[in-house]
Amino acid sequence: MTTPSAGWTDELARARLHFVTGKGGTGKTTLAAALGLALASGGRRVLLIEVEGRQGIAQLFDTEPLPYAEQRIAAVPGGGELRALHIDVEAALLEYFEMFYNLGFAGRTLRRMGAIEFATTLAPGLRDVLLTGKIKECVGRTESDGRHTYDAVVVDAPPTGRVVKFLDVTKALTDLAKTGPIRGQADGVVRLLHSGETAVHLTTLLEEMPVRETVEAVAELDGADLRPGAVLVNRVRPPRLPARSVTAAADGRVDADRVRSGLASAGLNLPEATLDALVEETVEHAVRVAAEQRAREQLAEADLPTLELPDLTDGVDVAALYELAETLQEQGVR
Repeated sequence: MTTPSAGWTDELARARLHFVTGKGGTGKTTLAAALGLALASGGRRVLLIEVEGRQGIAQLFDTEPLPYAEQRIAAVPGGGELRALHIDVEAALLEYFEMFYNLGFAGRTLRRMGAIEFATTLAPGLRDVLLTGKIKECVGRTESDGRHTYDAVVVDAPPTGRVVKFLDVTKALTDLAKTGPIRGQADGVVRLLHSGETAVHLTTLLEEMPVRETVEAVAELDGADLRPGAVLVNRVRPPRLPARSVTAAADGRVDADRVRSGLASAGLNLPEATLDALVEETVEHAVRVAAEQRAREQLAEADLPTLELPDLTDGVDVAALYELAETLQEQGVR
């Protein structure tokens, strides 16, 4: 059986652009935010980008909806800083017109005419080109001293079912635009996304459907020559049974008399109905633990670094994000 690599690797530590994807409901936005906080430790500046228009980052950090502007969203111990950006497609298109065609005024006129919505509807891929183009600009931006503005950029990416199309759309555009600013911009995005500076991390739960989708996404990323990063296993719950007892308990083989005598020796004399309920819960727990073990074995086939995040029973607030970030750092994120 293949054993998954544990922890963050030196190769991942060299990446500057981190996409976080996952099946809906696996907590990808939460883990993207936690990864941003973890990478900002030690005095680094990190940008967290949202591209899906849900304002999920603002909700996580309990702030007002993010504008189309980079703004500080959290301070990190050690002098680090996390900034956030909600990319608005219309604003990105206007910025694109002004940057490459000096059409700022014309772009605003197009917006009033509704031409921008028409263009992105007519050419759906254009939306992703604008988003990835803005991401590239943030990654490559430098200060007057030549240093990068951001030590790392983390993107809360589309879900696994759409992430390869999102990341590879600019490659298709290069076949359409043979010359000019669009071609140059597209080539630059392609080089970045297919380079060692970029990693695509996959968030999953230890459940059949998310794990299957994760393994399929890894194969799809490999096929598109995009680099899978780490598997982020979210909401991991500790087993309450010794490993040697799981198989028997999952098959329903729980000795009720032994449970009763163990409770009695601890001074607990429970009604029969309560004892039956405890036995039933033990079986259910063992079934879950066995299923999670099978999920881990399936994830091991992807042969990627694997990091595990705990199940936060009290929900996710800003304090919980820092807790998750610390857990990532303990597993080597830097």
